[in-house]
Amino acid sequence: MLTLEAVRTRAEQLIAAHLGGGGWSFGFDHAKTRAGQCDFARKRITMSRYLAVRSSPDDVDQVVLHEIAHALAGARAAHGPTWRRTAAALGYTGSRLYDGPVASELAPWVGTCPAGHEHFRYRTPTRPLACARCSRRFDARNVITWNRRPSSERRATA
Repeated sequence: MLTLEAVRTRAEQLIAAHLGGGGWSFGFDHAKTRAGQCDFARKRITMSRYLAVRSSPDDVDQVVLHEIAHALAGARAAHGPTWRRTAAALGYTGSRLYDGPVASELAPWVGTCPAGHEHFRYRTPTRPLACARCSRRFDARNVITWNRRPSSERRATA
């Protein structure tokens, strides 16, 4: 595990090496369901503070390189061929989405289907939802029961 300051130092090194004097900066955000973000309007790359403190140095590099590739490829490149070529040239090897434990650890709503599959939400569920693992289509037999998790049970770090 890394400290936020160590993550910041590494991210700033990578940004300086690949984006040079382009005016790009680094910061942390409060995202819980994504690892990083490239803000083209502000020329700023951010990383989730929750993910940062749970990451290895290589994971940090991969998140920052992913976002640097966005900065270099441009806003319209999305995750298309231009972005993929740019990312590969930088040494990015990871997948495009983070799917680690942060989302489930911090989610205030925990749901369970009759088969015992757990589901996590950040917003209050407003309509009945059925477990997609149990059936590809909505099936009332697989409706998820939601419970609000006390804040003391949510394991936030940083």
